[in-house]
Amino acid sequence: MNSDTCAEKEVDIRPFAYAISLIDGKWKMHILFWLWKYEIMRYSQLKRALGTVTHKMLSSQLKELERDGIIIRTEYPQVPPKVEYSLSEKGKSMMPILSAFCK
Repeated sequence: MNSDTCAEKEVDIRPFAYAISLIDGKWKMHILFWLWKYEIMRYSQLKRALGTVTHKMLSSQLKELERDGIIIRTEYPQVPPKVEYSLSEKGKSMMPILSAFCK
């Protein structure tokens, strides 16, 4: 495909840009991988699995994934507070792509 052909075609990059934005970030793919493998994980388990991630970064990435509907955050009203994370249906639908990346 030469550059003239590209210039003539109307290309809507928005769906691609949106999809990439969902997983953009140093730790998001790692978080998705661990939740895919273990299904439900607590914050401390994720932090331990990720190793060098900071509290601020992990918290930020989890909030973004939750905001985008990729993961579900379940908080249990107890002392101390118990919070679990899992993949949403939208997140689970991304797993065949993640699996293909792994191969």
